Amino acid sequence: MTDIRELLLSRIRDVADYPEPGVMFKDITPLLADPAAFTALTDALAEIAEGTGATKVVGLEARGFILGAPVAVRAGLGFIPVRKAGKLPGATLAQAYDLEYGSAEIEVHAEDLTAGDRVLIVDDVLATGGTAEASVQLIRRAGAEVAGLAVLMELGFLSGRARLEPALKGAPLEALLTV
Repeated sequence: MTDIRELLLSRIRDVADYPEPGVMFKDITPLLADPAAFTALTDALAEIAEGTGATKVVGLEARGFILGAPVAVRAGLGFIPVRKAGKLPGATLAQAYDLEYGSAEIEVHAEDLTAGDRVLIVDDVLATGGTAEASVQLIRRAGAEVAGLAVLMELGFLSGRARLEPALKGAPLEALLTV
């Protein structure tokens, strides 16, 4: 696992003062552009999906779509997008959550998750955990079980794990990298 961590870290670019002064943005586009790194990431996340017994993968808008869809294909699972409110046609379930300044809402198609589903949530970064926590609540409200949460990178200094662990109720939280 050390080799994959080194590979992934070597393909993540730090961008200072983006999107605002004082923020060090972790840009994963160089990783996505490198077929070996992207494949290694997909394989590692698909292994987590298989280990959790997931039946579906949920990807969180927007980079969770980029990572989650190939993971679902690799693991032979269905893929479900969780989108920002107002982006999905038809009947949806919505979950509101608080942000540092204000609030937001995410949605999923009501018929895409059922009581028999075990869902692995996939995203690029775990920061404060607000969106991930809302997705856990949304999945449970749809009647499905949360099999776990897997991310490329956890920003440990933002304490998202501490926020999420109670909501996960024992389901695993896997981060390939912690920075």
